[in-house]
Amino acid sequence: MRTVAVVGTGLIGTSAALALTRRGLHVHLEDADPDAARTAASLGAGTTETPDGPVDLAIIAVPPALVGKVLADCQRRGLARWYTDVASVKSGPRAEVTALGCDTVHYIGSHPMAGRERSGPLAARADLFEGRPWVLTPTPDTDTETLNAALELVALCGAMPIVMDAAAHDRAVALVSHAPQLFSSLVAARLEHADETAVRLSGQGVRDVTRIAASNPAMWVDILSANAGVVADILEELAADLGDTVTALRALQTADEGERRSGAAGIEAVMRRGNAGQARIPGKHGAPPTRYETVAVVLGDQPGELGRLFGEVGALGVNIEDVAIEHSSGQQVGFVQLSVAPAAVKRLTVALREHGWSVRD
Repeated sequence: MRTVAVVGTGLIGTSAALALTRRGLHVHLEDADPDAARTAASLGAGTTETPDGPVDLAIIAVPPALVGKVLADCQRRGLARWYTDVASVKSGPRAEVTALGCDTVHYIGSHPMAGRERSGPLAARADLFEGRPWVLTPTPDTDTETLNAALELVALCGAMPIVMDAAAHDRAVALVSHAPQLFSSLVAARLEHADETAVRLSGQGVRDVTRIAASNPAMWVDILSANAGVVADILEELAADLGDTVTALRALQTADEGERRSGAAGIEAVMRRGNAGQARIPGKHGAPPTRYETVAVVLGDQPGELGRLFGEVGALGVNIEDVAIEHSSGQQVGFVQLSVAPAAVKRLTVALREHGWSVRD
């Protein structure tokens, strides 16, 4: 594969274009908003020039409701030999593609499981897909060459291919992506009119839960509209769990000892279920989850401090598996939480303290 057309230069389309141009492919950019395409081109994602003939692959990077219409137009123009879309919902677009009479032999649905809370070409990153799952949902008549082109695209972007049925994909993303987005927004909405004193107490927990609440509402309306029923089913189940949890919390306030014990058992049960579910989330590079321990270091708000800390940790031969920064409200310090292998915790803690770092116990 040498030439690609990206139709839709938002976050996902532009990120794919950046990844492909870095690998030496010639990428042509299209968008209903010419300014968006020009912005992507200015970032080095490709060219807005029309290709001389059919490109090898066209990537349809538009909202789910537009996939069928845009694919039909691209195929009518003979834009490419093979086609894929990267919409986050697959069943609806596939039904529309079939209803419009599109060529499904040379088309395969796909969905890179990557994104950011920001949208648009300026939020794009060439490494957005590295190490991330990229789902492929072939139709019954998708041919081998089309599947191979999609697999090559996934490899060029550094992602991991997963072949799934379209309906199974939609159920899965409703659980791991769409419902969490709404839940994050619901929690963040509680902060909108909260007392300023309460908001200033926000720590890393609420920051983690509400991070994706900063996402673009219009974009998510498009996504959720295409998968609304499945997401509603999951939220109904979550609502039932919330109801049981509220009942358990109320029981903890009663004078009856038996009811308090029942309430405590209910809270412990939901927490343990959460422990079990969280433990199933894959670790780095999709590997089985690994338990790391955290070393928390106080970090001053001066240029170069974070780099100096990372440099000293690297010099000790300790690999940082993950990192989080917790800011201290109203103070010029923060806490850097370094996730490392359990065997390295004691050695790292002692060495950092010897080098003058303040490490929290």
